[in-house]
Amino acid sequence: MPSRRLMLMNGNKRIALAAHDNRKRDLLDWVRGNRGVLMHHELFATGTTGSILSSELGLHITRFVSGPFGGVQQLGAAIVEGRIDFVIFFSDPLQPHPHDVDLNALLRIAVIYNIPVACNRATADFMVSSPLMKEEYRRLTMGIEDQLVRWIPSSAEATATEQEAIVPRSAAVASRRSEANSH
Repeated sequence: MPSRRLMLMNGNKRIALAAHDNRKRDLLDWVRGNRGVLMHHELFATGTTGSILSSELGLHITRFVSGPFGGVQQLGAAIVEGRIDFVIFFSDPLQPHPHDVDLNALLRIAVIYNIPVACNRATADFMVSSPLMKEEYRRLTMGIEDQLVRWIPSSAEATATEQEAIVPRSAAVASRRSEANSH
């Protein structure tokens, strides 16, 4: 059983903002209405969403690339690295998106690292109006970090494993070539 970990969320939250194309206007309106709260926190966003929010509202936003071009994956990586405290992603469940698998992966990472996620205005309202927005909060992860360390071999182990895998294949290829040449 992996050991669970407590992760500290400071009073100054690191908030990721993203929205599918059909929901960008909704997110813009929501951020406009919550600008007074959000401006006291560190904001991140996927490319197009970040551009819109920054230009329309004058907020400082650290931007990832556009969602379909890897921005959602960058957001997930930032969660794993401990750089994001919660996510507000206004999704459009009625339209297929080329990066739906990325969004599913993002939600999986959020569950593993116990990151609050809002996919609609009501949930986002509850999150930013919570007294925990101004306080430190200790969130308990699933403890998957211990398993990740076991799954990733050291460079020496990886090299030895790669060599073991390469040598038999090379020998088999050489054997087949030798048989083909003798016919």
